[in-house]
Amino acid sequence: MAVTNLRGVGVSAGCAAGPIVRVAEPLPPPESGPAPVDPAEEAARIRPAAEAVAAELSARAARTDGEPKAVLETTAAMAADPALIASAESLVMQRGLPAPRAVYEAADAVAGDLRALGGYLGERARDVLDIRDRLVAHLSGVQPPGVPVLVEPAVLVARDLAPADTADLDPTLVLALVTEEGGPTSHTAILARALRIPAVVGCRGALDLVEPLGLIVDGDTGLVRVQTGEIVVRAVERAAEPSWSGPGRTSDGEPIPLLANVGSAADTAAAVSAGAEGVGLFRTEFCYLDAEDEPAEQAQRAAYTEVLAAFAGLPVVVRTLDAGSDKPLPFLTGSTAEPNPALGVRGLRIGREAVGVLDRQLAAIAGAAADSGAVVSVMAPMVATAEEADWFATRARTAGLERVGVMIEVPAAVLTAQEVFDAVDFVSVGTNDLAQYVFAADRMLGSLAALNDPWQPALLRLLALLGQAAQRTGTPVGVCGEAAGDPLLSTVLVGLGATSLSMAAGSLASVGGRLAAVSREQCVAAAQAALDATEPAAARAAVAEALS
Repeated sequence: MAVTNLRGVGVSAGCAAGPIVRVAEPLPPPESGPAPVDPAEEAARIRPAAEAVAAELSARAARTDGEPKAVLETTAAMAADPALIASAESLVMQRGLPAPRAVYEAADAVAGDLRALGGYLGERARDVLDIRDRLVAHLSGVQPPGVPVLVEPAVLVARDLAPADTADLDPTLVLALVTEEGGPTSHTAILARALRIPAVVGCRGALDLVEPLGLIVDGDTGLVRVQTGEIVVRAVERAAEPSWSGPGRTSDGEPIPLLANVGSAADTAAAVSAGAEGVGLFRTEFCYLDAEDEPAEQAQRAAYTEVLAAFAGLPVVVRTLDAGSDKPLPFLTGSTAEPNPALGVRGLRIGREAVGVLDRQLAAIAGAAADSGAVVSVMAPMVATAEEADWFATRARTAGLERVGVMIEVPAAVLTAQEVFDAVDFVSVGTNDLAQYVFAADRMLGSLAALNDPWQPALLRLLALLGQAAQRTGTPVGVCGEAAGDPLLSTVLVGLGATSLSMAAGSLASVGGRLAAVSREQCVAAAQAALDATEPAAARAAVAEALS
């Protein structure tokens, strides 16, 4: 049997083999003409189509739970977004576009704006494009692209997978996922881990494969071997994971609180169900998305309270608005498009330009903390200097928030960690953005996924510097990037000095089980093994051997 190897980034553990099934490419862009005879009648088709797509996604959400349910509910809400619908209707009325083309252009514009904002909002661009394709298909009377109906177990191969398609995959039929695009922080990666389906993303050459072929997929190492002879079918094999029921701690009793990342009320239910010990990253962007005007302080307070109330008596770290200054948030200053938004006015930088917006958000967070009974801390994103950290801490404490921290996402903040620690009570590492700034590699580009692999030794060595500085001052260091949800990598992070880990709810049990099986000393040894490696695959293999 001849075998050809492909290499991507392993994002969900396990090994499986089977025949490939290709996921269809997105629909081609709809035509711009002919112009509708009655624009008003054509525009009136859009809202019912959006409602139908939202209803279908909501029905699928009702059949799932946990992380997949939260994703489907969020996508359903985006399908019914009044701003998107209004924009498409306007394109029909003003430019005479057919409804499918109007939806296509309106959604493309929103996705482009989100990508320009970067960070968490940038990752939502894929969701909008999925909604675009579903609406265009509905309006055109054709089946939407997506995962075909499987009649036997298979390995799915795709350019990328929409979150809504990944959310309710059947693990008994989907042996593994291989995508040419996507990265370690994509929804495909997060949901594959939640569903325990081996997955490799950023796998160049995957789309050149033609049926019938078989694949052997290793979600640990990112290796994809092509079977060109007899196709072997093998169900998922993964290392046995110790059971876990909380709280997070090593085998010798060192507490490592395991927290959840949440960005909506839907995420909250999944986190509570999974046994999260609190929230290490509460994303507040949901309150601002599609808002033409700044949400009123009381409206923000009520929205935050709804999420915080589920964690009364538990720690919750709230991140202030992580956005740039582009069109999706028109009430912010600096609406002129930036040539390089990832390096522009975003995160705390926009807060310093729009101080009133930041102050009102801090007041709303303080009010929600009082209303909910949660033990709330607040942190700012995109902090680069000690002066920025001190400026934010002063404003947050003035608003009545006693425990203040910052995100470590910019290499400069690591290199001046000692001074940053002097200004705040804790820090939280955003490995997703930190990796892209360390390697100058856009984390949204599948072609650069290997550089954004959290096992990259250069990234781990930077985290080691941070851990050493924190040890000298006793400053708590959390990790809230997707790296925290990798069970094997979690041992390395603890060995490097992480005092808490925050992740997607679906990863809590596997990370908790892994940490419960190793001592603090073993974590330190695992960290050293990773630091001594020269590339990600070698780092992972060295850690696995060190802990065997």
